[in-house]
Amino acid sequence: MRGWRVGSAMTTRTIVITGAAAGIGRGTALHFAALGWRVAALDRDAQGLRELATMLPRGRVLTVACDVGRERAVERAFGRITGWATDGIDCLVNNAGIADPVSGPLEDLTLAAWQGWIDSSLTAAFLCTRAALPLLRRREGASVVHVASTRALQSEPDTYAYAAAKGGLCALTHAMAVGLGPAVRVNAVLPGWIETGPWQRSDKASEPQHSEADKAQHPVGRVGTVEDIATTIAWLASPDAGFVTGQQIVVDGGMTRRMIYAQ
Repeated sequence: MRGWRVGSAMTTRTIVITGAAAGIGRGTALHFAALGWRVAALDRDAQGLRELATMLPRGRVLTVACDVGRERAVERAFGRITGWATDGIDCLVNNAGIADPVSGPLEDLTLAAWQGWIDSSLTAAFLCTRAALPLLRRREGASVVHVASTRALQSEPDTYAYAAAKGGLCALTHAMAVGLGPAVRVNAVLPGWIETGPWQRSDKASEPQHSEADKAQHPVGRVGTVEDIATTIAWLASPDAGFVTGQQIVVDGGMTRRMIYAQ
């Protein structure tokens, strides 16, 4: 996967990742860089992006501080990406979003707070995909991966806006797959419980402490890792997934398939 054959030439592949300064986004950026890809990393956290840049090969990374839920900011960011990746991009990962799913009681949820969850994830995916399309269409086998959540399929109390945003991403996935194919494939990854503590900015990083009960909630016997998601995205972006589009890939260690009874 270090190169992508177009005709008889091998070209370096390029990925754009939103929400790349920490968590799943950071781990995915590092994973693709290790595979030899060029990485364009977008995030509101400029400090986190600077730290990420020191971890990636010089000359093969572009970091852009950007609020991907704002139209003009996305237009400016992709203007920079277009100048950097003039030959196009092979994959866009719409990973940005508010990490905390809990909004509190519905009667206390303001429209502004609701809109924050929707814009940071669902609206951002629309804006970034629209802006990326000219670049994606320059490359054979291009794809988009939306990072949704298992909360698009099941809920816990007081997660209304988060669940709505992630559920919207799943619907947007099949709509885009139909509308943008065959030139661009579009899929979604639905992470379950993924431990992102070690993948935060250095001043916020933490080491996980998972109990046996935490692990036992998962049929595979452990909590998920950022690498579990990054490798799934890498497969979806590869030619091995060339016949896969419009799909929701649940990566949760089987947690959503296990029946849990009240104690």
